[in-house]
Amino acid sequence: MADALAALIGRYDLRGRYLDRDAVDQIGDYFSAAEQRLAAAERISAAAGSIVREASARLFRAEPDLLNPGGNAYTTRRLSACLRDMDYFLRYASYALVAGDNRILDERVLGGLNETYKSLGVPTGPTARSIMLMADVVEEMLVDAGIPVGPLVRAPFQHLARGLAEANVRNR
Repeated sequence: MADALAALIGRYDLRGRYLDRDAVDQIGDYFSAAEQRLAAAERISAAAGSIVREASARLFRAEPDLLNPGGNAYTTRRLSACLRDMDYFLRYASYALVAGDNRILDERVLGGLNETYKSLGVPTGPTARSIMLMADVVEEMLVDAGIPVGPLVRAPFQHLARGLAEANVRNR
């Protein structure tokens, strides 16, 4: 699992080039945002269960049919799988946040997930919405804690949601 620094250095190494001003600036940006990324990851780790609960409550308020017969979260087993997957996405979003690199999500999550969801008939539309709801909850939690929220906190969630939405099995 690479981070933003390893990826940057790897690109320069492949080209046989020394780090230029642009690379040095990117490294500076990575380190200047490190404290924010780590504070956000720490909060996510400490409150993962409540983040998933709140985001799922928001999803089911907006999409109550998911819990009704025929809905993809109908039955205890399916609801549990939904909550488990939300927790899985949250955990990997926190990894990408710390690494400062969303490519981990392609490698570890999105690569085979779309095929798995397709084979099981799981709609990715509500899954993508749940991921963005978790981003909202995380941002609200960070603001309440006085931690600055910038685009880097939302970026892993957006990357996951966009990746799943591109392969939407069914909109419902």
